[in-house]
Amino acid sequence: MIDGNDLDQDAPILAIAAAAELAGMHPQTLRQYDRLGLVVPARTQGGSRRYSLRHVHQLREVARMSADGMSLPAIARIIELEDRVRELHMRVQSLELQVRVEVENRPGSRVFAAESSGSVISLRRGTRIRRTRDVVLWQPRRELPPRPDESEGPDAGRPPGADGS
Repeated sequence: MIDGNDLDQDAPILAIAAAAELAGMHPQTLRQYDRLGLVVPARTQGGSRRYSLRHVHQLREVARMSADGMSLPAIARIIELEDRVRELHMRVQSLELQVRVEVENRPGSRVFAAESSGSVISLRRGTRIRRTRDVVLWQPRRELPPRPDESEGPDAGRPPGADGS
């Protein structure tokens, strides 16, 4: 027997009649929701609607929220936001994987070198660098307020006698 967790929740595998039956709705209701943009199925080359298991879940949620008195535009906004959250969640997972791979490929790298071209490279601890590169210890610096003598007049900030007098 196939477990529902083994199936791709986003695979468009269900015809409208099957999706309507699983959602407990009439196929015409699914067509209306598609026109309103509430639950938009994939389309075959011939134009037939194909629903996924996630669509069926959304259809059930739309029916529940509608029965609770929520308007269709409000339901559409909730679905839109849930889709965006899902997209962002997948993006975060992808970025976390990229960071993990980077950390695994560069264990302990916290030393950087700047080449004369301006490129910055990461070095492993204990790695000796060629003389064509400079190593600089960088620390963030807080912005200092201007000195009182620097903020007045056209000669502000010049050392005394810099005007040739």
